[in-house]
Amino acid sequence: MTTLAESKTEMTEMLLPNETNNLGRALGGTVLHWMDICAAISSMRFAGNQCVTASMDHVDFVSPIDLGEVAVIESYVFNTGTTSIDVKVDVHAEDPRNDERRLATSSFFTFVAVDDDGRPTEVPDLECPTAAEEALRQEAIEDRRDQLEDIIERLEAAD
Repeated sequence: MTTLAESKTEMTEMLLPNETNNLGRALGGTVLHWMDICAAISSMRFAGNQCVTASMDHVDFVSPIDLGEVAVIESYVFNTGTTSIDVKVDVHAEDPRNDERRLATSSFFTFVAVDDDGRPTEVPDLECPTAAEEALRQEAIEDRRDQLEDIIERLEAAD
């Protein structure tokens, strides 16, 4: 058994000119790349095996990351199946000159643990031994449910 805390991962990236659009803001693909890497590290720490991305849920970019700002990418495992691992990823934009920090985007990834031959392999059960870990887990489950319900409403409104 592995704990949620053991899967926690934080990465930081400074947004440089090659990763920006013509407005000096982070390219969406760059942010998604960072999210995928951070989530993969959480998955591998949790499973003790190589893990591959199976899916990524809907992503809304709610705030830009501007040239020269720092992107803080945080992830943790919040649910598991037999071979699958669900990971929550949050990205914050941080201005290192004044310590301002804001949410840029958030999403949920699913990974599959694989053995040395690339075949799916079982993952340990997720343990949340502290109240803080259980609260994070419940928050992620509720956030994912809310996000999926919002997508359904958007699709129904488009009909």
